Amino acid sequence: QVQLAASGGGSVQAGGSLRLSCAASGKTYSSNCMAWFRQAPGKEREGVAATYTPGGSTYYADSVKGRFTISQDNAKNTVYLQMNSLKPEDTAMYYCAAKTYCIAWASWRAFSSWGQGTQVTVSS
Repeated sequence: QVQLAASGGGSVQAGGSLRLSCAASGKTYSSNCMAWFRQAPGKEREGVAATYTPGGSTYYADSVKGRFTISQDNAKNTVYLQMNSLKPEDTAMYYCAAKTYCIAWASWRAFSSWGQGTQVTVSS
């Protein structure tokens, strides 16, 4: 099992930026697909972005394309989510998750390894 530790959340005004980090440890060979999800109160958890770390392929939800960037530092086993031009509707608890492949990356049910959440709050 891989262990994931998420950090970097906070409160910003609309238009601001935040960078989330997700550090992986343990059986990282089983976590080639690293993803970020978010869940707002009363809403289902939704996929935000994912990356397949061996090749660097990236995937994004339409709602964040052009504003969020997922990247990786393989030496540190860490994946980042740079969030720019934040909007109030981006407010949510953000979670990182991992699995072997990025098939159906946007489905939270397909992931078995999860980090703790980090809160992102965007005020208007």
